[in-house]
Amino acid sequence: MKHFRKVFISSLLFFISSGYLFSQKAKGPMNIIFILSDDHRYDFMGFTGAVPGLETPGMDRMAKEGAHIKNAFVTTSLCSPSRASILTGQYAHTHTVVDNSAPMPDNLMFFPQYLQQKGYKTAFMGKWHMGNNGDEPQKGFDEWVSFADQGKYFGNLLNINGKREQMPADNYITDELTDRAVKWMGSVKEKPFCLYLSHKGVHAEFMPAPRHAGKYKELPVMSPQSMYLTVTDSSKQYGIVTPPKTAVNYKDIPRWVRDQRYSWHGVDYMYHGQIPFDEFYHLYLETLLSVDESIQQVIQWVEENGLKENTMIVYMGDNGFLFGEHGLIDKRNAYEESMKVPMLVWAPGMVKAGSVIPQMILNIDLAPTFLDIAGLKKPSQMQGQSFLPLLKGENIKWRDKVFYEYYWEQAFPQTPTTFAVRTDKYKYIAYNGIWDINELYDLENDPYEMNNLIRNKDLEKIGLKLRDELYNWLENTNGLQIPLKKQRGRKIDNLYRSTY
Repeated sequence: MKHFRKVFISSLLFFISSGYLFSQKAKGPMNIIFILSDDHRYDFMGFTGAVPGLETPGMDRMAKEGAHIKNAFVTTSLCSPSRASILTGQYAHTHTVVDNSAPMPDNLMFFPQYLQQKGYKTAFMGKWHMGNNGDEPQKGFDEWVSFADQGKYFGNLLNINGKREQMPADNYITDELTDRAVKWMGSVKEKPFCLYLSHKGVHAEFMPAPRHAGKYKELPVMSPQSMYLTVTDSSKQYGIVTPPKTAVNYKDIPRWVRDQRYSWHGVDYMYHGQIPFDEFYHLYLETLLSVDESIQQVIQWVEENGLKENTMIVYMGDNGFLFGEHGLIDKRNAYEESMKVPMLVWAPGMVKAGSVIPQMILNIDLAPTFLDIAGLKKPSQMQGQSFLPLLKGENIKWRDKVFYEYYWEQAFPQTPTTFAVRTDKYKYIAYNGIWDINELYDLENDPYEMNNLIRNKDLEKIGLKLRDELYNWLENTNGLQIPLKKQRGRKIDNLYRSTY
């Protein structure tokens, strides 16, 4: 009997330590809630400490009670391509939504379509902005609430299941979408459901909810180490500047980076001088607060309706955002702050509280993961892979590198076509169509990418190996031909009228 008791206790301790009990709590089908924000960079969350004074209790709670995906990346750092990758599980050169203006192919399959076949009720609430500028209902969703193009922070014209309805002028879009999302979940909670809540926040031009306006007006601006690599004029410095702690290579900063500093997406002429950097910074933080409140409201609804044990909430940004790194703002490029995104998973019935997932997770992994949660096999056309086993604490073989692509845009010609490959140790960046220098970084010793090692003879073999892997990836995934499409939209038309 003593031996039996000893074996039983040992087995119980093993199951607890391995996370087995966490993966067994969920009863019935798992509900899926995917909350997507716009242009939220990976570290601007309270619990990271990157911005002293920033409060994000909703995100902090998700990290504390769920999992923080520490190394989450997008395969293209731009709204439409990234959103298409989330929906399809494919790289941009595969789904061919390579910019914000080109039309979306008719043959794409979105992950909610598969969930519908499994009996899920599905809803899309918010910013679509994927492959076109329309607000029309899209396949795969039983419930549809959206707006055209970027929408507005106040008083939107919403398309609600095919009928347009003007919202009052003081209706704040983050609150509007969250309220509608909660109401819809209440109408379908007896069935498994998938909610895709896609916020406009925190896309420029930043406008916080009135209750948050001015909250961070006096908060010190934290300037990154690489912000002043291309200038020597100290009068252009903003906020608290952290001195570089690693080697700096001023010589091999790409020319396009130096030039962009004084352009629409550079810190010294951002948006053609329409807004000062420090005001831009503070408005971003204040606009983020309503997104965090949305997360809190959704979690509260799940708990109050007894669905905590069989619901997974995933929060993510659609791409990164630079706040002065390399003298730049915006995204598009292959630097860490552009590629890297916040990703949090809250699923008390499945994910161990306080988990930190170190593996590199991509936006193309979301669709296979959501299907895996629903008990569906990954379709053959999906290029990502389910990271559900990692969330459950299982020890599985995972990728050791990620690939990145960005295609030059007519409307924003400052950033060239860019390809990159990133490992845990190194990053190689190659530019296409311009006469400029490529980049190689040792991310372990130079996390802020300030010492371009592309000329370092000791790393020549590593650089050539990464270059070969990059082009092998493109070849093996049919990405050697850049997808060119007829672009459309008011911005493109106006550009041609002024330059034809």
